[in-house]
Amino acid sequence: MSVTIREVASRAGVSIATVSRVFNNSDPVEEGTRARVKKAATELRYVPNVLGRSLSMRRTDSIGLLLPDLFGEFFSEVIRGCDQTAQQSNFHLLVSSSHNNRQEIEAALRMMRGRVDGLIIMSPHIDASTLNENLPRTLPVVLLNCHVDGNAFDSINIDNRGGVCQMVNHLLSHGHTRIGILKGTEHNIDAAERLRGYRDAIAEGSAVVSPDLEVPGEFSEASGYDAARTLLSRNPRPTAIVASNDSMAIGALSAIRESGLRVPEDIALVGFDDIPVAAYITPSLTTVNVDIDGLGVAAITQVIHAVKNRNGHAKQQSVLPTRLSLRHSCGCTN
Repeated sequence: MSVTIREVASRAGVSIATVSRVFNNSDPVEEGTRARVKKAATELRYVPNVLGRSLSMRRTDSIGLLLPDLFGEFFSEVIRGCDQTAQQSNFHLLVSSSHNNRQEIEAALRMMRGRVDGLIIMSPHIDASTLNENLPRTLPVVLLNCHVDGNAFDSINIDNRGGVCQMVNHLLSHGHTRIGILKGTEHNIDAAERLRGYRDAIAEGSAVVSPDLEVPGEFSEASGYDAARTLLSRNPRPTAIVASNDSMAIGALSAIRESGLRVPEDIALVGFDDIPVAAYITPSLTTVNVDIDGLGVAAITQVIHAVKNRNGHAKQQSVLPTRLSLRHSCGCTN
């Protein structure tokens, strides 16, 4: 039989209201009294009724995080940044993933409703109507790398286009004019913006413009391997390859080696994201650095700000800057 709050109050010699204040952190309680209540609860093995607390306070102390996938270092770094920051603010993180179409997203949104105080969403399938139809307007929402028109929601995006433009210009400075790209997942905003950055920089840099230098792919090692093999079969082949993320670049590196070519002596290779392993492969990978952990930190910080202001704050749309991490795979020696 479970221990009740009344029994804890009796053991500690305080009122039920005092025990409630201790566990809900709702009002100040003298430290000696707080310690006595905690000691009594420990001795009795009392477990607070979280559901009852949530109903009475209209809070869950939980933040929801919807991701398109959990595979790969990018998502693990986002989760790490979110989770550590949430814990520091005494919030729990509820993670849900693999929402590959609108129906699955809608189901996930309905599942989160009532279970979280705020929601962070990263999904290529989200739009304003889906959010408005499936979430209460009072629920704080922060969108990560999502394309939603207007400013009704807080949003944080990566400077995908700018990062790839910088990278292509760097390859041009090495003398490359025939530069190929391994494109990311179709209908993904990050992939689309990185492709746009590539095309803009190629056109502005007097490099070779050709559909043959753009190869479809997905954000995975296997996709990078297959796309690189296709690109290497072109005649003439490119002298440099831009992979739309680091996972694809790692797969491409394997394909290049299998073909008997060397990186960077025969062909330069670069990626995007700067996942932790990028610095430790051979050759070390030149890539566009994104503060992935910081992306998670910023998202949690923003959603908690919205929670504390009951979603009545001015919504913010921010862009996370990128920078180049120059290593050996492009021919740089530093």
